[in-house]
Amino acid sequence: MALRQAMRRLGALSSQTSTAARAFTTSAPRLEATEAQKESIKSFMDAFDQNKPIPTMDLPSTPSNFMSPEREVPATPPEKMTLNFYMPHEIQFKDAEVDQVMIPATSGDFGVLPGHVPTVAQLRPGVVSVQLNSSETQKYFVSSGFAFVHANSVTDIMAVEAIPLEQLDDAAVKKGLADFNNKLVNAKDDYEKAAAQIGIEVCGAMNHALEGK
Repeated sequence: MALRQAMRRLGALSSQTSTAARAFTTSAPRLEATEAQKESIKSFMDAFDQNKPIPTMDLPSTPSNFMSPEREVPATPPEKMTLNFYMPHEIQFKDAEVDQVMIPATSGDFGVLPGHVPTVAQLRPGVVSVQLNSSETQKYFVSSGFAFVHANSVTDIMAVEAIPLEQLDDAAVKKGLADFNNKLVNAKDDYEKAAAQIGIEVCGAMNHALEGK
């Protein structure tokens, strides 16, 4: 009961704190919002420390305890964008400076340059093309995942699977596409039909990527 009363009092105190309201505004720049969040957290912790029912109780943790500081958004876009490209079993790029990235999203392919607007995109089976510089481009076939484009010219790509395009076996891809088409024709239930359709989508995308490389 004492803890419940203390939390109610803390809630009343935090609702009266002007910095708490500023912490969640969407119109302020990211850096100002971050500073406002720090002020709001400090105000809450001070109030908690004064009203906690057990004097030895530790202060609660917040997400900021486990996050690295956000990079500042430069006034003008940098010449290079920063790319992080992750898979569950491997890191393909980490803090790599590149010229451009082409991303296959479910809403359509799009290119990312320095200064791109913040975007969250779901990946579809297709090719992620990383332009390292004016003369070198690396291409990877991805099965699915997500891409996060940040305002500070950092892009994070999280793919379930990814493989360099040159490592795809053209004969194996064509055989897989034919096998899945056959499975779709002979599907006995909705589960087998859905599994075959997924295989057709992935193998079809690989085949298209190989034809266009």
